[in-house]
Amino acid sequence: MNHLVLFCLFLTTFAFSGDHASTIEQPPNVVIIYADDMGYGDLAIQNPDSKIPTPNLDRLAREGMRFTDAHSSSGICSPSRYALLAGKYHWRRQHNIVNSFGPPFFADSDVTLPQVLRDHGYNTACIGKWHLGWDWTFRNDSLASLAAANKSVKVNRPEDVDFSGRIAGGPLSRGFDYYFGDGTINFPPYAWFENDRLLEMPTEMMHPDSVGYEVGEGKWEFRPGPKVAGWNPYEVLPTVTDKAVEYIGRQSADKPFFLYFALPSPHAPIIPNEEFVGKTEAGSYGDFMYETDYMIGRVLTALEEAGFAENTLVIFSSDNGPEHYAFPRAERYNHLSMGELRGLKRDVWEGGHRVPMIVRWPGEIEGGAVREQTISQIDLMPTVAAVAGIDLPSGAAPDGYDQSSLLTGAETDAPVRRVTVHNTYAPRWGLRDGDWLYLDGPSGGVTRMPEEFAERRGFPDFDSEVLLFNLRDDPGQRLNLSEEHPERVKRMQRLLEEKRK
Repeated sequence: MNHLVLFCLFLTTFAFSGDHASTIEQPPNVVIIYADDMGYGDLAIQNPDSKIPTPNLDRLAREGMRFTDAHSSSGICSPSRYALLAGKYHWRRQHNIVNSFGPPFFADSDVTLPQVLRDHGYNTACIGKWHLGWDWTFRNDSLASLAAANKSVKVNRPEDVDFSGRIAGGPLSRGFDYYFGDGTINFPPYAWFENDRLLEMPTEMMHPDSVGYEVGEGKWEFRPGPKVAGWNPYEVLPTVTDKAVEYIGRQSADKPFFLYFALPSPHAPIIPNEEFVGKTEAGSYGDFMYETDYMIGRVLTALEEAGFAENTLVIFSSDNGPEHYAFPRAERYNHLSMGELRGLKRDVWEGGHRVPMIVRWPGEIEGGAVREQTISQIDLMPTVAAVAGIDLPSGAAPDGYDQSSLLTGAETDAPVRRVTVHNTYAPRWGLRDGDWLYLDGPSGGVTRMPEEFAERRGFPDFDSEVLLFNLRDDPGQRLNLSEEHPERVKRMQRLLEEKRK
């Protein structure tokens, strides 16, 4: 074979290889930013009367798609996080949060989103709040008594827990390659985790009545327990943000990554750092929410500076509605963290689980789009998998729906998710079916609503056995239609029982 033929063959092979490579699209990076106790009305772009600017989230919404009917699985923390990462209703496992030194929420049989992505070539990281349990090793079974908040509680002391070795059952056991965080800001141990170890051993006790710092609003909400000497809660939010920015900077363009950035804020303790104090018209909580938005902006900027923004699917949401401090905040500052909705964190009312949700993917998702279709955080696992071109294993994400066609605009009229179960604790359940919401009792409330607030906002009490609302006409849940539509009530009762089984 002469040199001319060899050269022509080389050119042909090079041209084919180049053309073939150009048709292979690397799956997008995925970043989920998960706020803690942020209410529907705390996102300024969807609350015209907000007293809290959220410029970075507003920008994300203008560049992406905002959902006005998005829901967490539960009205409290650990269950919603489990549901998001497993694509499964929390109540199939349990209803409550993971308490101090509690075991993992997950069963070993659960298939998680990071596990699926890692198995298909993604780097995976969890940075920030975990609150889904660990397999702790205890040195003894006896607990110490501690007087706190005018009562005696049983607590683990530093010498009661083996902090020296590997701590299994956490993020690295659920599909993440890397973890950095403080576990849970208001639960012991008050220390930094990196991967499956503590960076420094706790030697002192956190006492909620003598933290050593002032809280901006409300109470510290700390559970007593072991802490590292000199632990400063004000450093938590900036530090986990620094780590998220560093992680993004370590990634390369030839390997996709998944970052689950679980913020500890604006959950209590409400502790805005000094440079953010006075930035809003909603007191310390408003300033803390503004700081939260600022930290989100840092992560978005890191994506841009690293050249990842164009091929990164960014998803923002919150684990549940706002804490009970929202009621005095509304009175004092006229800022409604729950927006037009009824209820707060823990409630099966809409304000307990209807949360902000924004999704951005440049070139694939229409900028500035607003969707009214119902979407649940349990849909994120099958949706992300579809976007990444991954077929989920059999039995994975059993309650989730692939919403990728809704994101990209292929389906904008017919809802992909027709029926959604709402629940926080075992006694109270709701079922959403299109515009209709059924509650299986006379109230969706757990958090007590002050009478003055209820009167001012026009929220009546109900005395019927069950409740039925049309949320398109009545998003504030003020008009009970159960007596007018008995057949619909019966149908939704049957459907709820079918779903629970």
